[in-house]
Amino acid sequence: MADKQKGAIILAIESSCDETAAAVVKNGREILSNVISSQIALHTLYGGVVPEIASRKHIEKINQVIESALSDSGMTLEDMDAIAVTYGPGLVGALLVGVAEAKAIAYGARKPLIGVHHIEGHICANYIENRELEPPFLCLVVSGGHTHLVKVIDYGMYEILGRTRDDAAGEAFDKVARAIGLGYPGGPKIEKAAKEGNANAIVFPRAKVAENPYDFSFSGVKSAVLNYINGCHMKDIAIVKEDIAASFQKAVTDVLIEHAIRAIDEFQINKFAIAGGVASNSVLRNGMKTACESKGVKFFYPSPIFCTDNAAMIGAAAYYEYLSGRIDGWDLNAVPNLKLGER
Repeated sequence: MADKQKGAIILAIESSCDETAAAVVKNGREILSNVISSQIALHTLYGGVVPEIASRKHIEKINQVIESALSDSGMTLEDMDAIAVTYGPGLVGALLVGVAEAKAIAYGARKPLIGVHHIEGHICANYIENRELEPPFLCLVVSGGHTHLVKVIDYGMYEILGRTRDDAAGEAFDKVARAIGLGYPGGPKIEKAAKEGNANAIVFPRAKVAENPYDFSFSGVKSAVLNYINGCHMKDIAIVKEDIAASFQKAVTDVLIEHAIRAIDEFQINKFAIAGGVASNSVLRNGMKTACESKGVKFFYPSPIFCTDNAAMIGAAAYYEYLSGRIDGWDLNAVPNLKLGER
């Protein structure tokens, strides 16, 4: 277990999807290095992430990325107190590359091994630039594969209030962007196009889940966009991509903000954070900021570099696991469908 006075320095590895990343993190909040090798340009050719290609690229890049992270930090493996790695959820082949690498390094260097939940990493990204942020707080995690509304009870302790029943918000962004010819990745392209469009031009549905008001569903709004496009083709009506992008973006962000406000009102927690790739969306950020200010709630969010998949957030999460004394064995394996709170 780490000495809380001395702290701990952790080498963290992230390879859950299409970014190969490594970082050296001190005391969970100080980033000594953060290296990311992105595959976006490669997967853009296919309109989305191809799992087999992602796995092979991780194998090619992972040693180089780790060496760069150590070099940038001015440290060696001997200086590390532990090795951390994302072990789920994510693409199984991609996860396996990182897990195998971390296990080999930890075994060879005789360092403790810490498996980290990817969504927990996104939540902990907020600790990096917000030194004053401590649990309890509410957090909205919005990414390509996940949409969760979470109550952060303590470090490593979470209660999921709501999650998506179908498409994640980021996944819906990707599919709509593809449908209107904007390409991949969808989130940034939708946001850029939306700036030139009218968000009130088209009213797309805002789904509610009767069984749990905090759950999300974005397949309906995605289908509504596709139906709108098909209707325009059938009636020979001109399609204005910018208006579709703006109206779709508004429909999604309205639902995310509405759920967040409901949780703030019910649980009376005066700190709210957002995380994940979609958390870098300016409309969502500004909307959440305004909503939190109206409620007298402190609003936290990571810089865009810490919203996307990165290893710094994994190192931040691992630090608090390390402090608690939770270390993994050599049987640690990739768990592609790992649920938040499961071990």
